[in-house]
Amino acid sequence: MTTPDAPPALSGNQKRRMKSASRLYAVQALYQMEAAGQTAEKVQSEFLDYRFGAEIEEGVEMLEGDIELFGRITSSAVNWQAKIDQMTDRALVAKWPIARIDPTLRALFRAAGAEFVDSDAPPRVVISEYVDVARAFFPEGREAKFVNAVLDHMAREAKPEAF
Repeated sequence: MTTPDAPPALSGNQKRRMKSASRLYAVQALYQMEAAGQTAEKVQSEFLDYRFGAEIEEGVEMLEGDIELFGRITSSAVNWQAKIDQMTDRALVAKWPIARIDPTLRALFRAAGAEFVDSDAPPRVVISEYVDVARAFFPEGREAKFVNAVLDHMAREAKPEAF
């Protein structure tokens, strides 16, 4: 039973889209934190105030995100960054340490790594979601296949029992 003031319950598809949006926003936030040298708290606040559900141009709105998931990913990526970067380095070719890769991909690996290290999300779901994020950022390139391979390696290290 719902009260007259309660918002309608979200469908499973709406919840899934909000989680996907939060993962995309988390990658953007981690990129911004590194590029601008900003703290997680500052960037999280900015995203919640100005990005989630914001109108970016007339008639075009950004999706609402799952605020809790966004906060957990960005905070965990910062808190576990050394461990995540080490996992990423082990998944990359020896000549390409994480410091040499594209900063967008670095942010993506950190966001996904945060979920591998500090969440109960099934690794295969996390991989699929972040491969989709890679396609959003690099629609013409081979990055999605690269991301899939690196994340598969990271997931098998972080959660071998899931495979």
